Amino acid sequence: MEFGMRRSACDHTVFYKHTNHGCVLLIVYVDDIVITGNDASGIDSLKSFLGAEFHTKDLGVLKYSLGIEVARSKKGIFLSQRKYVLDLLDDTGLLGSIPCDTPMEQGVKLVAGEGEVFEDLERYRRSVGKLNYLTITRPDIAFPVSMVSQFMSSPTRTHWDAAVRIVKYLKGAPRKGILYADDGHTGVEVFSDADWAGSPDDRRSTTRYCVFVGGNLVSWKSKKQSVVARSSAESEYRAMAPCD
Repeated sequence: MEFGMRRSACDHTVFYKHTNHGCVLLIVYVDDIVITGNDASGIDSLKSFLGAEFHTKDLGVLKYSLGIEVARSKKGIFLSQRKYVLDLLDDTGLLGSIPCDTPMEQGVKLVAGEGEVFEDLERYRRSVGKLNYLTITRPDIAFPVSMVSQFMSSPTRTHWDAAVRIVKYLKGAPRKGILYADDGHTGVEVFSDADWAGSPDDRRSTTRYCVFVGGNLVSWKSKKQSVVARSSAESEYRAMAPCD
């Protein structure tokens, strides 16, 4: 902030500075920092400033950070968590398993207390926690992961089987991720949906939305709503509200 950067109101780990030549962005997580932007001289000045204030080490062009792999090509910038997926498969003992075509069986509704109690609570929480982190680059598993995350306090064998299916689905294509490309525009598109009273336990709906900027997916979520919607229209409006 002494350098003139401002903290983002949306994410307190993000700092930004507008200059005459563009914009400089800085993302910090504990002692890891990522700097980007379209002002090359501003980036160099920021790096020199940080080097004078702290004992920093410049690792060069970003290739790997916090389990996320970054690859550049003529098509754009590709983000994936391939190694993280392989580590998860190894941790769950599913490296030799047969992949599943979908992360969740169609029409399945998980409920509390369904089936035999899964006694290894720590293993369930660790595996589902890792799946949650994978949704950073795998929006295709956001909904099933949000479902198995609802039973962290008392999972059953049925819930564990659902989590295992997600891991088996990831094995089919561990290299999948998100491509950010220049599509020649900066238009914003938002899509939202909700399943009215979809939860058999408390009749609450599940919000799902995704936001595209310039044709690139930048934000998405799948989460159970905090209250019971009294109509399908209300559940849809509640799904739209976070996207405003």
